[in-house]
Amino acid sequence: MPIDVLPTDPQIPKWLHAVPPTRPVLIAGPTASGKSGLALALARAQGRAVVNADALQVYSNWRILTARPSIEETAQAPHFLYGHLAATQSYSVGQWLRDLADILASKQPVVIVGGTGLYFSALTQGLVNIPAISPELRAQSTARHAEIGLAGMVADLDAPTAAQIDTANPARVLRAWEVLQATGRGLAAWQADTGAPLLALAASCALVLQPRPDWLAARIDARFDHMITNGALDEARAALHNWDPSQPSAKAIGAPELVAHLRGDISLPEAITRAKLASRQYAKRQRTWFRSRMKAWHPLDPETLTWPQFCPQNSAP
Repeated sequence: MPIDVLPTDPQIPKWLHAVPPTRPVLIAGPTASGKSGLALALARAQGRAVVNADALQVYSNWRILTARPSIEETAQAPHFLYGHLAATQSYSVGQWLRDLADILASKQPVVIVGGTGLYFSALTQGLVNIPAISPELRAQSTARHAEIGLAGMVADLDAPTAAQIDTANPARVLRAWEVLQATGRGLAAWQADTGAPLLALAASCALVLQPRPDWLAARIDARFDHMITNGALDEARAALHNWDPSQPSAKAIGAPELVAHLRGDISLPEAITRAKLASRQYAKRQRTWFRSRMKAWHPLDPETLTWPQFCPQNSAP
């Protein structure tokens, strides 16, 4: 069975149709947890559009490696914000919110699905209006990271920000460092001035998939094998001619490992092993984020997909 296809469960059509059709639905979950399949099923059931909330599925060069919806899937319901950027383009959460605002303004019912917790937090809690960071400062932060390492970058931060962000995530640390250098204010101080959210959590039906780690690990491994069989290595080969590990698109899980293999640095089995490990580690970081930042979201077990009762005005069918 394809990784993101829902199991045949007679309860699924019933509770899908019970979701209030006019309310936006948010589906967050770790990689390989089946959230895309659930979103597509909901879109088909209620005539919704599927909107991407994954920071790497926005890139056109990675369809297979980021598990972007297939051509066959996108033909079944409208899909937005998938694969619309070139590999060399940067894309911020602020730009994602602006693009999403245009989609929401159309009044078409949507299901917003992805694994980038920061996107969902900005959507439902508001986004701080931080001035743009110059390309020169971004280059400086990358060089500084190479010089002093992640721990050194964390040590450079103001204490409130260091206590608040995920200090094991290089992208978050470098972003906080850049904000401090550019503005003289810590990221935590900027976030304290956050404006109103684009979509209040209370105005949506918000689900977060919470799979068992061993169940998810098996799916991650099986999905990566499926990716290799279906062309992920070709995608990586196409990226070789302008490969730049500092580009956001290069952060696609598995891409650095496959590129290393294609350059002759490691064998294909070693690349696959490392990529699967990187995927499991990423999923662990996602689960940690969801547990700490999405306590008000309604949990759903992707193994059973039983009625989550995530909209109080509705009861289980």
